Amino acid sequence: MRYGAIDIGTNAARLLVGEVVEEDGHSFIKKVSYTRIPLRLGEEVFSTGEISEKKKTEFVKTIQAFRLISEIFEVVELRACATSAMREATNGLLVRDLIEVETGVSIETISGDEEAELILGTFALFDLDIEVPFVVIDVGGGSTEISVFENGERIASKSFEVGTLRIIKEKVNPNVWADMTEWLKTNIELSKHHIVYGTGGNINKAQKLVGAMQADPISLKKLEDLRDGLSPLTIAQRVDRFQLKPDRADVLVPAMEIFSHIMRALKCRTILVPKIGLSDGIIYQLDQKNKNS
Repeated sequence: MRYGAIDIGTNAARLLVGEVVEEDGHSFIKKVSYTRIPLRLGEEVFSTGEISEKKKTEFVKTIQAFRLISEIFEVVELRACATSAMREATNGLLVRDLIEVETGVSIETISGDEEAELILGTFALFDLDIEVPFVVIDVGGGSTEISVFENGERIASKSFEVGTLRIIKEKVNPNVWADMTEWLKTNIELSKHHIVYGTGGNINKAQKLVGAMQADPISLKKLEDLRDGLSPLTIAQRVDRFQLKPDRADVLVPAMEIFSHIMRALKCRTILVPKIGLSDGIIYQLDQKNKNS
C-alpha cells in the first residue's frame, strides 16, 4: 500500500509517496514519488516570529499541490508533520487551521523528540549490530536532534535549538554549543567506540559532493574540507561550481559546522549516511500502524 508523508521543515516542505516492500527477506521503503518545495518558513519565523500573508499563500498552494500528487498516486493515507519553524511561529496554530480549511490536510506540529522518534523508527529496517553503540545526528534548519543507543535501546536523546537557517539568521544562543558538548560528555561514554549516523538533506548532499558511495563513511576531514571550500564562495559561486540549488547552497556550510562540532565532541572521525529522514519515518510508521490494525 502506498502512503504519503509531508515533512514541513524550516528550510523546505517535502512530499514522499512510498511503500514498505520486502525483498530477499529484507524490508525497505520504496520511494514512488518525491517532491521538494523550498518554502523556507524559518526565514520569516526566525526574523519576525510569524508567518507572513505572502508565505501563507505559498504554504497553502504547496499543500494543495502535495494533496493532488498524493491523489494521483492513490495513497491510502496521508500524514503531514511540521517541525521547528511551525513550533515557534506565533501564528502557527492559525496557519495550521487555515491550511486545513483550504486543503483538507491536517498538519501536526510535532516536538523535537517526536521528530527524532519518527526518523529513528526506520532504523529497524537496517541490519544493525545492536552490540555496537551508535549515535544519530539529525541536522535541520531550526534544530538538531541527537540520540544515543546502546544494546539496541535508546538511552538518551535531546533536541537543541541550533540549525542551518537559525545560524544564517544569527538566532542561535551562543551557549548552545557548550551545552551540546556538555550533554554529549554526560550521556555518552566517550571511551567506547560509537558508530555515528547523520541524517538530513545537507549530509546527504555532502556525501555526494565528497564523492562517497552510500555505504561508505565520510571522514571528518572531508566534511571540514568541504565546509572550508564552500565558505569563501558567494551563493552564486557555490551554485555554479558545485551545481547546487540556491536554497541548498547557503545552508550547507552551517550544516557542516554543526556536524563537525558534534563529531569532534564525540572524538569521532567518520560518519555514516543512511539517507533517511522524517518523511521515511512517517511512511514506515503508517505502514506499521496499518499492519498492526
